[in-house]
Amino acid sequence: MAKLYFYYASMNAGKSTTLLQADFNYRERGMQTMLWTANLDDRGGGRGIDSRIGLHAEAHRFRADTDMWARVTGAHRVEPLACVLVDEAQFLTEQQVWQLARVADEGGIPVLCYGLRTDFQGELFPGAKVLLGIADSLVELKAVCHCGRKSTMNLRVDASGAAVKQGAQTEIGGNDRYVALCRRHFTEALGR
Repeated sequence: MAKLYFYYASMNAGKSTTLLQADFNYRERGMQTMLWTANLDDRGGGRGIDSRIGLHAEAHRFRADTDMWARVTGAHRVEPLACVLVDEAQFLTEQQVWQLARVADEGGIPVLCYGLRTDFQGELFPGAKVLLGIADSLVELKAVCHCGRKSTMNLRVDASGAAVKQGAQTEIGGNDRYVALCRRHFTEALGR
């Protein structure tokens, strides 16, 4: 029975690296996969999924209006898929998460989603909220705070490294804009 999985973590926990390793494992055994990532991030030239340690794979890009059910099942009819892997799953809409659940339930294709749980203010992302509620399997990947404890939060910082307390939920950036922290240090940085 195919399942919907959600692998979540703070920044710098290796979500994309883990996704690319899973993809490699399927492909090494001659199985076809379908990779997806959000259309929001064009830092790598919009080519696909890039990990911080240098791994890369081409991927389809989803937008808010992408019908994941139609796109995945259409591809599956052409060449049977063993697995669908979605990076930046926090940017999926509620409807898209339900479409991916349908891919697992009705299409019989495992769906592995990787993404952030919360934003820079500790609020759930829309896609993460639904995935946390309906995924068959929830797996927390670990990152480490500068104090050595598990990082669970994503602090947005400005060019000088100061905490950013307000702004749009989504602002694309890497280590120059975000720091993974434990809840204690996140709270201290925001002055809560």
